[in-house]
Amino acid sequence: MCFRKESIRFPDRRERRRADADSTPVRPGGATRYRVDLEIEYSRRVNFFQLLFPDFSLIFLGFLLCRYTALDRGVWEKVESLVYYFLFPVLLFHSIVKSPLNLGAASNLIGAGLALAACGITLSYLLPHLPWLKNHINRRDHAAAAQIGFRFNALITLALAERIAGPEGVALVAILIGTCVPVLNVAAVYPMARHAGMNVLQEMRKNPFILATVGGVLFNLSGFSIPEWLVPTVTRVGAASLALGLMAAGAGLQLAALAQVKTLGISLLTIRHFLTPLAAFALARLFALNPVQTMVLLAFSAVPTSPSAYVLATRMGYDGAPVAAMVTLS
Repeated sequence: MCFRKESIRFPDRRERRRADADSTPVRPGGATRYRVDLEIEYSRRVNFFQLLFPDFSLIFLGFLLCRYTALDRGVWEKVESLVYYFLFPVLLFHSIVKSPLNLGAASNLIGAGLALAACGITLSYLLPHLPWLKNHINRRDHAAAAQIGFRFNALITLALAERIAGPEGVALVAILIGTCVPVLNVAAVYPMARHAGMNVLQEMRKNPFILATVGGVLFNLSGFSIPEWLVPTVTRVGAASLALGLMAAGAGLQLAALAQVKTLGISLLTIRHFLTPLAAFALARLFALNPVQTMVLLAFSAVPTSPSAYVLATRMGYDGAPVAAMVTLS
């Protein structure tokens, strides 16, 4: 793996004004600096309310439907099974195979992404072993919710990357999804299978999330692609998984349950939204990422946790209410 010693420096306001006045730089490196200027200004125009509102509104809609209509818990349990066994695995598979994985050209970004995943997993796993926390954290609740600390919302990540860096950002996120999601899904399943006394390897071999992500990576690296005539159907299946998964999380939402695991919830959300972004910033410098790769890695590190965390926990026999509450807060 190659490391460059070049430091990342973002231009100040006066430099941006000079670049705007003359969009044809004459000094070596000027074109790159001007391009970064435009990308930074573009990233500032991201409307985060519009980006996050659809997910939050779907969670709230599921909450209302479950409590005030005939679509009670019995209905949503079947929805959770549909999302878990079919819809979300299709989304994961499609997210990985639809963009080429140029592993050689992005080796530093891949290294940083995997190191970041390892940081999040390690911090989340350590919580019940820390002297000042272990007496306040239930091991079974931790097994179900540990995934909150390191998994991420793929849809928001892709949307944010597109707004920050355009098609290049989407391609870089696709690489991170293809290389990190299999690791994160294995890490999400492992503590639940181990705590429940299941055969860990057997549970991983038959887990639909892991099968979809590993299959997607192998399919992509083999040079195959989904036929054009099938892409619209696969895309709609994936969109259905996100909508129904979020609504199912809302249907299972019990904010009162969060009070019973508030130490665990605060700890995991601190890891997800404070410690992981700090680690991402440090890793971007360590791996000498360029400015676009750095912005993508930071977005990847800080977006809300995966909405499928709730479905995974409930389908593996755990109490999903605290997990749903953490997903909503995230």
